[in-house]
Amino acid sequence: MNHPSRRAILAGAGLALPLVLLPGCATTLGEDPIVEGLRRLLTLSSQRALTRLVADNGYLNDPDARITLPGMQDGRSGAMLGALLRSAPVQRQLMLTINRAAGDAADRAAPLILDSIRSLTFADALGLVRGGPSAATGYLERAIGDRIIDTMFPEIGGALRQFDGNSILGPVLGAAAGIDIPGIQRVVTRQAARGLWRAIGREEAAIRAAPSTAGDPLIASILSGSGLLR
Repeated sequence: MNHPSRRAILAGAGLALPLVLLPGCATTLGEDPIVEGLRRLLTLSSQRALTRLVADNGYLNDPDARITLPGMQDGRSGAMLGALLRSAPVQRQLMLTINRAAGDAADRAAPLILDSIRSLTFADALGLVRGGPSAATGYLERAIGDRIIDTMFPEIGGALRQFDGNSILGPVLGAAAGIDIPGIQRVVTRQAARGLWRAIGREEAAIRAAPSTAGDPLIASILSGSGLLR
């Protein structure tokens, strides 16, 4: 599925970011530089992770985010159908379908994540700056909570239910009356959310390891410690 409006948010945010990072415009008027720096760190980490994951086969090609196949015990459709569901062609098609659905779900979650960062307040901003490699991502994940599951859930369900009638999955899953599609939807959605947070945390850790790669003097300043002096 393509959602130009949501992808435009990522593209637009990526284009707008350098404008607010110009020297002489280090922070929003009256904003704490550490808080502003953390917001920029999370925004940049999220943009980079989302850009990778919403690309074609982004989840499938990312070993940290890739969705694995949930167990699909089938007690009502017979041994032959069960064997077919475990066959290599069906497994490959299922892997491709759920990982593409995860990319669409991450795309759907982009506005929630970026809007949440803009409105985020930090109980211990200095502690997060001095925290572990993905401390800020962990804080954002806790702040958003299950809202990300609620946001991603419909996209996964839509993908699981809208199989191409000409594909191998349509007739197979249509005949598999015992397969718990809503259960698979929940498992895949949680995996997709975990993969998204891992990808954002990985980008944050990479920026922390080499602050200059952010291209933002404020981020580099707070991460190096020089921006922590009041």
